[in-house]
Amino acid sequence: SRPQKVCLCPFLPVHPLKVSTCLYIIQHPAEENRVLRTVPLLAACLPPDKCKILVGRRFSEDRYPELATVCRNPGTLILYPGAEATNLDEVTVMSSNPPVMIIIDGTWSQAKDIFYKNSVFRLPRQVQLKTNISSQYVIRTQPTNTCLSTLECAAVALTIMEKNTSIQETILRPLQALCSFQLQHGAQIHHSKEHLLKNGLYEKPMPKNKRKLRRMELLVNNVKI
Repeated sequence: SRPQKVCLCPFLPVHPLKVSTCLYIIQHPAEENRVLRTVPLLAACLPPDKCKILVGRRFSEDRYPELATVCRNPGTLILYPGAEATNLDEVTVMSSNPPVMIIIDGTWSQAKDIFYKNSVFRLPRQVQLKTNISSQYVIRTQPTNTCLSTLECAAVALTIMEKNTSIQETILRPLQALCSFQLQHGAQIHHSKEHLLKNGLYEKPMPKNKRKLRRMELLVNNVKI
Protein backbone atom coordinates (compact mmCIF):
# COMPACT_ATOMS: atom_id res chain seq x y z
CA SER A 1 0.00 0.00 0.00
CA ARG A 2 2.92 2.34 -0.67
CA PRO A 3 4.02 4.21 -3.83
CA GLN A 4 6.03 1.96 -6.13
CA LYS A 5 9.31 3.86 -5.72
CA VAL A 6 9.24 3.23 -1.96
CA CYS A 7 7.60 -0.20 -2.11
CA LEU A 8 8.74 -2.59 0.61
CA CYS A 9 7.62 -5.81 -1.10
CA PRO A 10 11.11 -6.57 -2.53
CA PHE A 11 12.44 -6.65 1.04
CA LEU A 12 9.87 -9.16 2.30
CA PRO A 13 10.52 -12.91 2.20
CA VAL A 14 9.34 -14.53 -1.05
CA HIS A 15 7.33 -17.00 1.02
CA PRO A 16 6.09 -16.51 4.61
CA LEU A 17 8.55 -17.79 7.17
CA LYS A 18 7.89 -21.32 8.39
CA VAL A 19 7.57 -21.05 12.16
CA SER A 20 5.82 -23.16 14.78
CA THR A 21 5.30 -20.24 17.18
CA CYS A 22 2.03 -18.33 16.98
CA LEU A 23 2.13 -14.63 17.84
CA TYR A 24 -0.84 -12.74 19.28
CA ILE A 25 -0.25 -9.01 18.81
CA ILE A 26 -2.37 -6.96 21.21
CA GLN A 27 -2.48 -3.58 19.52
CA HIS A 28 -3.51 -0.31 21.14
CA PRO A 29 -6.05 1.50 18.88
CA ALA A 30 -3.73 4.51 18.54
CA GLU A 31 -1.11 2.31 16.84
CA GLU A 32 -3.60 1.14 14.22
CA ASN A 33 -3.79 4.66 12.77
CA ARG A 34 -0.08 5.43 12.64
CA VAL A 35 1.35 5.71 9.13
CA LEU A 36 4.77 4.32 10.02
CA ARG A 37 4.19 1.25 12.13
CA THR A 38 5.95 -2.10 12.25
CA VAL A 39 3.20 -4.67 12.86
CA PRO A 40 2.04 -4.77 9.18
CA LEU A 41 5.62 -5.57 8.18
CA LEU A 42 5.76 -8.34 10.77
CA ALA A 43 2.44 -9.79 9.56
CA ALA A 44 3.72 -9.72 5.96
CA CYS A 45 6.68 -11.91 6.97
CA LEU A 46 4.61 -14.63 8.69
CA PRO A 47 1.75 -16.97 7.72
CA PRO A 48 -1.68 -15.49 8.64
CA ASP A 49 -2.31 -18.22 11.20
CA LYS A 50 0.97 -17.42 12.96
CA CYS A 51 0.40 -13.69 13.47
CA LYS A 52 -2.99 -12.74 14.90
CA ILE A 53 -3.68 -9.06 15.62
CA LEU A 54 -6.28 -7.96 18.16
CA VAL A 55 -6.96 -4.22 18.48
CA GLY A 56 -8.33 -2.69 21.67
CA ARG A 57 -7.69 -1.49 25.21
CA ARG A 58 -9.79 -3.91 27.23
CA PHE A 59 -9.95 -7.66 26.67
CA SER A 60 -12.54 -9.38 28.86
CA GLU A 61 -12.90 -13.15 28.84
CA ASP A 62 -16.53 -12.80 27.71
CA ARG A 63 -15.71 -10.76 24.59
CA TYR A 64 -12.48 -12.60 23.75
CA PRO A 65 -13.00 -16.26 24.71
CA GLU A 66 -10.30 -17.51 22.29
CA LEU A 67 -7.74 -15.14 23.79
CA ALA A 68 -8.74 -16.17 27.30
CA THR A 69 -8.26 -19.82 26.39
CA VAL A 70 -4.84 -19.05 24.92
CA CYS A 71 -3.83 -17.13 28.05
CA ARG A 72 -4.83 -20.05 30.26
CA ASN A 73 -2.72 -22.48 28.26
CA PRO A 74 0.35 -23.33 30.39
CA GLY A 75 2.59 -23.07 27.32
CA THR A 76 1.66 -19.46 26.50
CA LEU A 77 4.18 -16.68 27.14
CA ILE A 78 3.64 -12.93 27.32
CA LEU A 79 6.51 -10.61 26.44
CA TYR A 80 6.48 -7.84 29.04
CA PRO A 81 9.59 -6.80 31.01
CA GLY A 82 9.56 -6.50 34.77
CA ALA A 83 10.79 -7.88 38.06
CA GLU A 84 8.67 -11.02 37.67
CA ALA A 85 9.72 -11.71 34.07
CA THR A 86 12.09 -14.52 33.14
CA ASN A 87 14.66 -14.02 30.39
CA LEU A 88 13.27 -15.72 27.30
CA ASP A 89 16.53 -17.48 26.49
CA GLU A 90 16.28 -19.25 29.87
CA VAL A 91 12.75 -20.56 29.26
CA THR A 92 12.12 -24.10 28.07
CA VAL A 93 9.27 -23.93 25.54
CA MET A 94 6.72 -26.71 26.01
CA SER A 95 6.86 -29.12 23.08
CA SER A 96 3.42 -30.71 23.50
CA ASN A 97 1.63 -27.84 21.76
CA PRO A 98 2.68 -25.17 19.27
CA PRO A 99 4.22 -22.38 21.37
CA VAL A 100 2.30 -19.12 21.69
CA MET A 101 3.63 -15.66 22.54
CA ILE A 102 1.61 -12.52 23.29
CA ILE A 103 3.19 -9.13 22.48
CA ILE A 104 1.59 -5.78 23.33
CA ASP A 105 1.94 -3.15 20.59
CA GLY A 106 1.85 0.49 21.65
CA THR A 107 3.88 3.16 23.41
CA TRP A 108 5.35 2.11 26.75
CA SER A 109 2.58 3.88 28.67
CA GLN A 110 -0.10 2.31 26.44
CA ALA A 111 1.41 -1.14 26.85
CA LYS A 112 1.57 -0.70 30.61
CA ASP A 113 -2.09 0.34 30.70
CA ILE A 114 -3.15 -2.71 28.67
CA PHE A 115 -1.06 -5.14 30.71
CA TYR A 116 -2.19 -4.01 34.15
CA LYS A 117 -5.86 -3.33 33.36
CA ASN A 118 -6.51 -6.73 31.78
CA SER A 119 -6.19 -9.52 34.32
CA VAL A 120 -6.16 -12.10 31.52
CA PHE A 121 -2.62 -11.00 30.60
CA ARG A 122 -1.28 -11.98 34.00
CA LEU A 123 -2.19 -15.62 33.39
CA PRO A 124 0.61 -16.52 30.93
CA ARG A 125 4.23 -16.80 31.98
CA GLN A 126 5.88 -13.37 31.80
CA VAL A 127 9.15 -13.18 29.84
CA GLN A 128 11.55 -10.47 28.70
CA LEU A 129 14.40 -10.13 26.22
CA LYS A 130 17.94 -9.90 27.52
CA THR A 131 19.71 -8.03 24.76
CA ASN A 132 22.02 -5.07 24.34
CA ILE A 133 21.20 -4.40 20.69
CA SER A 134 20.06 -0.92 19.76
CA SER A 135 16.81 -0.36 17.89
CA GLN A 136 17.05 0.06 14.12
CA TYR A 137 13.68 1.83 14.12
CA VAL A 138 15.52 5.16 14.01
CA ILE A 139 12.62 7.22 12.66
CA ARG A 140 10.73 7.01 15.96
CA THR A 141 11.90 8.11 19.41
CA GLN A 142 12.36 5.38 22.02
CA PRO A 143 12.69 5.88 25.81
CA THR A 144 16.14 4.23 26.02
CA ASN A 145 18.82 3.07 23.60
CA THR A 146 17.84 -0.60 24.00
CA CYS A 147 14.05 -0.23 23.68
CA LEU A 148 12.89 -2.14 20.61
CA SER A 149 9.91 -1.81 18.29
CA THR A 150 7.24 -4.51 18.23
CA LEU A 151 8.69 -5.98 15.03
CA GLU A 152 12.19 -6.09 16.52
CA CYS A 153 10.91 -7.75 19.71
CA ALA A 154 9.10 -10.36 17.65
CA ALA A 155 12.17 -10.96 15.49
CA VAL A 156 14.43 -11.55 18.50
CA ALA A 157 11.82 -13.65 20.30
CA LEU A 158 11.12 -15.87 17.29
CA THR A 159 14.83 -16.36 16.71
CA ILE A 160 15.17 -17.67 20.27
CA MET A 161 12.01 -19.79 20.27
CA GLU A 162 12.58 -21.27 16.83
CA LYS A 163 16.36 -21.63 17.36
CA ASN A 164 16.93 -20.08 13.94
CA THR A 165 19.21 -17.05 13.65
CA SER A 166 18.14 -16.26 10.08
CA ILE A 167 14.64 -15.28 11.26
CA GLN A 168 15.83 -12.06 12.88
CA GLU A 169 17.69 -10.94 9.75
CA THR A 170 14.71 -11.72 7.49
CA ILE A 171 12.14 -9.87 9.62
CA LEU A 172 14.36 -6.82 10.15
CA ARG A 173 15.06 -6.37 6.42
CA PRO A 174 11.79 -4.51 5.59
CA LEU A 175 12.19 -2.32 8.70
CA GLN A 176 15.67 -1.31 7.59
CA ALA A 177 14.30 -0.49 4.12
CA LEU A 178 11.43 1.53 5.60
CA CYS A 179 13.79 3.66 7.68
CA SER A 180 16.17 4.10 4.76
CA PHE A 181 13.37 5.31 2.48
CA GLN A 182 12.08 7.74 5.09
CA LEU A 183 15.54 9.19 5.75
CA GLN A 184 16.07 9.64 2.01
CA HIS A 185 12.84 11.64 1.82
CA GLY A 186 13.46 14.11 4.61
CA ALA A 187 12.96 12.19 7.84
CA GLN A 188 15.46 12.74 10.65
CA ILE A 189 17.15 10.15 12.85
CA HIS A 190 15.43 10.07 16.24
CA HIS A 191 17.77 9.47 19.15
CA SER A 192 16.32 7.92 22.28
CA LYS A 193 15.08 10.14 25.09
CA GLU A 194 17.89 8.67 27.20
CA HIS A 195 20.49 9.85 24.66
CA LEU A 196 18.95 13.32 24.36
CA LEU A 197 18.82 13.86 28.13
CA LYS A 198 22.37 12.67 28.74
CA ASN A 199 23.76 14.91 26.02
CA GLY A 200 21.76 18.02 26.86
CA LEU A 201 19.81 17.82 23.59
CA TYR A 202 16.30 17.38 25.00
CA GLU A 203 14.41 20.44 23.70
CA LYS A 204 10.91 19.81 25.02
CA PRO A 205 9.75 21.50 28.26
CA MET A 206 10.45 19.32 31.27
CA PRO A 207 7.28 17.76 32.70
CA LYS A 208 5.72 19.22 35.83
CA ASN A 209 4.56 15.82 37.00
CA LYS A 210 7.01 14.65 39.70
CA ARG A 211 6.69 11.01 38.69
CA LYS A 212 7.64 11.80 35.08
CA LEU A 213 10.54 13.94 36.26
CA ARG A 214 11.75 11.06 38.42
CA ARG A 215 11.62 8.70 35.44
CA MET A 216 13.79 11.12 33.45
CA GLU A 217 16.31 11.24 36.30
CA LEU A 218 16.48 7.44 36.25
CA LEU A 219 17.15 7.48 32.51
CA VAL A 220 20.03 9.93 32.91
CA ASN A 221 21.56 7.94 35.78
CA ASN A 222 21.39 4.57 34.00
CA VAL A 223 18.82 3.14 36.39
CA LYS A 224 16.68 0.42 34.83
CA ILE A 225 13.00 1.41 34.81
